[in-house]
Amino acid sequence: MLNQNKIEKGNLPIANSVRSRPVKSKKLVCAALAAVLMTGGALSSLAFVASEPAHAELRSSDQPIQAAPSFADVIERVKPAVVSVRVKVQNASFSGSGDNSDLSQMPPEMRRFFQQFSDQNQFSGRRSAPVSQAQGSGFFISADGYLVTNNHVVDNAVDVQVLMDDGKTLEAKVVGTDPKSDLALLKVDGQSDLPYVRLAKTKPRVGEWVLAVGNPFGLGGTVTSGIVSAEHRDIGEGPYDDFLQIDASVNRGNSGGPTFNLSGEVVGVNTAIYSPSGGSVGIAFAIPASTVEKITNDLKDKGTVSRGYIGIAIQPVSPEIAEAIGLKDGKGALVARSVLNGPAAKAGIKTGDTIIAVNGEAINEPKDLSRKIASVSPGQSVTVKVFRAGQEREVKLTVESQPKGA
Repeated sequence: MLNQNKIEKGNLPIANSVRSRPVKSKKLVCAALAAVLMTGGALSSLAFVASEPAHAELRSSDQPIQAAPSFADVIERVKPAVVSVRVKVQNASFSGSGDNSDLSQMPPEMRRFFQQFSDQNQFSGRRSAPVSQAQGSGFFISADGYLVTNNHVVDNAVDVQVLMDDGKTLEAKVVGTDPKSDLALLKVDGQSDLPYVRLAKTKPRVGEWVLAVGNPFGLGGTVTSGIVSAEHRDIGEGPYDDFLQIDASVNRGNSGGPTFNLSGEVVGVNTAIYSPSGGSVGIAFAIPASTVEKITNDLKDKGTVSRGYIGIAIQPVSPEIAEAIGLKDGKGALVARSVLNGPAAKAGIKTGDTIIAVNGEAINEPKDLSRKIASVSPGQSVTVKVFRAGQEREVKLTVESQPKGA
């Protein structure tokens, strides 16, 4: 689980209500007492009749008491598709360059001594890299063995195993990874009837119930519940941050595990938490299912991810810039530089233009534009609305494939 800069990524006032009712009852009792004194009737009988409405108000309710929601049926259906991912990771800092530099820096007497206890690989200058253990979570998305997890769970993996909910262990291989989205696609071969879950086609609304299933602290098969707390969160992890924020408990080891809606569909992949302690404080971040679907399809088909590119550098529109160029609402992405012969330059987009919409969808800030263009498949055309010299204009351009390293 990531942990950078702390990212591991109308109740009524009861006392007043209660005080108001005895006052009402006292007035009614006093009125009954006055009636008794004037009529000579039975005090206890009249007092009871007069005060009854107040007590009835405290006791009765026309609304049935609702039980807390049960998630048992959903979990029973989806839990078999969620796995623990166990990884052997080669420590890159000890990968060895073949020169046995540590021994070469020692005095001759010490070098001969250590060489006596070195294996043949070390003696010939080939050092064996230490291997450490890592673990996270994942889930199957097809019956023939494709499963999703986080890139940081399997980064530098030399061996990957998945532990099923029924205790069975299966060998898996890494099909492809995408560090920019922190997603990875794995494959278990030789299977055709594995339990799997589907990605949601619609995003959840803020306030909807969600369920997180995973392998926190290596415990395996753990279920927690909460709601969607917010959407479109940017936690500074990459250029395409667009996380769901949830308050279901997510901890170390939950990385790569699914977040479900109450229909049993995956709405997100748990990736990071915000925490001053390293444990759950109710703020977790999940990659939306729409992103997961695009990335995993690319990894399955090509082993890599294709992202759109239009060849511009952009920056926010500050209030001062907005006032200077006459852009009233100050929203959009300001073109700071246009790459020569890039898609944007070919279409006539210039430095100083402000992009305010793509295919009719408003661009409020630079991240909106980055995410939108990245989601377009190379070769497709888009309509870009720009603001220039006090006027709006539309241009069409063909999106190209993002260069390596961009």
